[in-house]
Amino acid sequence: MQQSLRPVVVEPTEYFIEANGLKFCVEERGNPNGPPIVLIMGLACQMISWPESLLNGLAAQGYRVIRFDNRDVGLTDKLQSHVRVDIRLAFLFHKFGLKPRANYTLHDMAEDTACLMDALGIDQAHVVGVSMGGMIAQLLASHYRHKVASLTAMMSSTNSARLPLPEFSLMLKLGAPASGHHEKAVVKRWIRFWQAIQSPEYPTSLADVTGLVEAMYQRNYCAGGTLRQLQAILATGSLEQAISRIQVPTLVIHGSCDPLLKPACGKAIHRKVPGARFKLVRGLGHDLPEALVPEFVSMIDGHAKDSVF
Repeated sequence: MQQSLRPVVVEPTEYFIEANGLKFCVEERGNPNGPPIVLIMGLACQMISWPESLLNGLAAQGYRVIRFDNRDVGLTDKLQSHVRVDIRLAFLFHKFGLKPRANYTLHDMAEDTACLMDALGIDQAHVVGVSMGGMIAQLLASHYRHKVASLTAMMSSTNSARLPLPEFSLMLKLGAPASGHHEKAVVKRWIRFWQAIQSPEYPTSLADVTGLVEAMYQRNYCAGGTLRQLQAILATGSLEQAISRIQVPTLVIHGSCDPLLKPACGKAIHRKVPGARFKLVRGLGHDLPEALVPEFVSMIDGHAKDSVF
C-alpha cells in the first residue's frame, strides 16, 4: 500500500528583504510549497504579537505561513517624520470626515504588502489582518485583487468617522501623557493597555502579557513609529468606497466584547464588502487569546479552503 507523502515543514526562519524602498523583517514557516498565507499585524504591534500556536496551527494545515514587521515597527525600516502632526487635532479632523496631514497612509502600507509579496515571489496569497492590519488587508484586496485569494479581517473596521468610539476609559488611557520611554515606564503603560482591551471571558495571565510586552520593547521600541502609524490610520479616512469593490471571498471575525473597535466596526465591513461572511465571537475582546486559537485556525483554514486559489 502506497504511503501518502507528508509535506515538508520548515522551522521558523527570519530574514530581511527589500520591498517598496524599505527593508522588511520577515519570518516564515510551514510548507514552502503550500498555499501562502500572509499575516498583517495591527497598530504599534510587532510580528511577534501573533501567537506561536496560531502560526504553528496554520503551518500544520499545510500553509506557507508568512508574518512580517510593518514599516515603522519592530526590525523593519523606520521612516523620518517629515510631517509633524498633533494627534488630538488629527483625531478631530478624522471625526469630522476630513483627512489630516500625515507622513503616509494605509494605502502606502497596502502597497508595502503587495511589493513584499512580489519580492517573495508570491503571485497570490490568503491574507489575514488584525485591527489596523485588517484595514491594510482590505485595501490590498481592493487595489491588488489579483494578489488576494481570500481575505480574513479580524477585529478591524472600515475606519468610517460614523462608527462608535472606543470605550471612554480606554480613550483616557490612550490619551494619557507618556511617563517616559525607558523600559519600565513603557512596559507599565503597555500592560495597562493590553489588560484594558483583552477578552473578558478569556483573560491572558499577567505573566504572559508582561512577557510579550517586554519582548517587544527589547526587540525594538520606536515611539515615533507608533505615532506615524496612528497618523496613517487617521489620514486614510473611510475605506467604504474602496472595499465596496472587493471581489475576493471575505470573512470578518469580530469580538462581542471588543472595547477598542466595537462590533459595529466589523459589521460595517460585512455590509460594505460584497458577499462577505461575518462571525461574531462571544467573549472576545481586542486580542488573540490562547484559548480561542484553535477556533481562529479552524475559521481561517476553512475560509481559505472554501476559496478558489
